[in-house]
Amino acid sequence: MNLNARLSRRLVLQAGAATAVMGAPGLVLAQPKPLKIGLVHPVSGALAYSGAQGRLGCQLAIDEINAAGGLKALGGTKLEAALADSQSRPEVGVAEVERLQQDGVSAYVGCFSSAIALPATQAAAKYNTPFMIDVGVSDAIVSRGLKNVFRLAPGNGKCVEDAFAGLADVNKKAGGVAKTAVIVHEDSEFGTSTAKLLSAKLSGIGLEVKEVLKHATPTRDFSNLVLRIKALKPDLVIVSNYQNEYVLLARSMHQQKVDVAGIFSVLGGGFNYRLVKEQPDVAQYMMDFNHWYNPRNPKAQEMRKAVEAKGTLFTFEVYCGYNSVKCYVDAVERAKSADKAAVIAALETSTWSDHFMPYGPTKFVNGQNQGGRAVLLQATKTDIDVIWPDEFAAAKAVFPRPKLG
Repeated sequence: MNLNARLSRRLVLQAGAATAVMGAPGLVLAQPKPLKIGLVHPVSGALAYSGAQGRLGCQLAIDEINAAGGLKALGGTKLEAALADSQSRPEVGVAEVERLQQDGVSAYVGCFSSAIALPATQAAAKYNTPFMIDVGVSDAIVSRGLKNVFRLAPGNGKCVEDAFAGLADVNKKAGGVAKTAVIVHEDSEFGTSTAKLLSAKLSGIGLEVKEVLKHATPTRDFSNLVLRIKALKPDLVIVSNYQNEYVLLARSMHQQKVDVAGIFSVLGGGFNYRLVKEQPDVAQYMMDFNHWYNPRNPKAQEMRKAVEAKGTLFTFEVYCGYNSVKCYVDAVERAKSADKAAVIAALETSTWSDHFMPYGPTKFVNGQNQGGRAVLLQATKTDIDVIWPDEFAAAKAVFPRPKLG
């Protein structure tokens, strides 16, 4: 075989080899490994409904980002949800964090419950893994100096402070009809810490606390507690508890015709579209100061329609989870890396504003977003409206509520 023939044969073989490589999956066309985000929510146990809603919001954000081409700064890397169930128990939440750490997660989002978030974030801190708190309002979560913990939404200290500014304004416009209150709270970290803040603030707006009543989670019967409320005859009943107990207490007060100027809650776990849809008579005129979306934001309205079209309610857990994932992804894009230290540094300098919450740009100080704020809401028989502050209000407050028939 002459030289030209040998060269021609070699070129043919090389071309064939190149074609084989290009057609072989996992070689030239290999996709980058997905970036795993650990979603730690209570999807069983007493907090299962809220946990499932939080997981839904996170998954919506992950799906949206993947559909748009993945992480641009990481060559189109896709996100993958690594799912965990804390079973509504703090010790299980810790175990799930440890399990997901071994599974190679780059960050966590969760935990809905403050009692679960406190030990879960501590466990993640050992590995310097970023932890975005979607819902979990105890200020102890972000006051322990853990550099890996970031909370987009306001905590109970800020919420209580703003809630009473709103309540004072509503009461003042009604001629100061409310002068006394009873506080009802669940007995874990969330309810207990919030009740202490509530008690300290009420006198500052001219309200006397007649009594503070606590209950366990779960509680199946509020008959005796409601009888106590009726005997105290407060102008306001102020509630701080989770979904099931919130709804059961409200229903029990309605059934026993507790006649008060208003039922008010701060971060009420059951104040949502589900309450309005399933028990409109119970929900009507109830007020809550809570996480909410900006009703004037087109993306918020679009997302609400999409979620409801799937037969799911647009509760605060959904959009708090959604925006927490988006905030984390923004940090990854700016860091141009999934390296944990680099992402934490990016979160610390975040000015992210592509959200649909009633917030300003993100600014984390010791892990707490200084731009986060909640709003005062009131239920009708068909919807929930923002009634304070005025810049986001869609309706005027009905206060005091009409006397029960």
